[in-house]
Amino acid sequence: MTLELISMAQELSAHAPVIVPAAGVTGSIAVGLGAGSAAIGVGLIGSKAVEAVGRNPGAFGNILTLGIIAMALAEGLGILSFILGK
Repeated sequence: MTLELISMAQELSAHAPVIVPAAGVTGSIAVGLGAGSAAIGVGLIGSKAVEAVGRNPGAFGNILTLGIIAMALAEGLGILSFILGK
């Protein structure tokens, strides 16, 4: 009985392949949104860091360190969306 079910399942899968064209489209949309969001995040972090250094030039080192860490986290989310979307 079990062998019959296995052979029937193999025949069914051979004759009716499952094609999901929407899966590639939704993955591409997710990757695009993730990359765009990461780019916007990095741009906002950079612009705010420049504004902060303009207001307080003495805190340049601290602002640079925090800006680099925040940009790395934003880029990490973009890369994560690329990996999960594909």
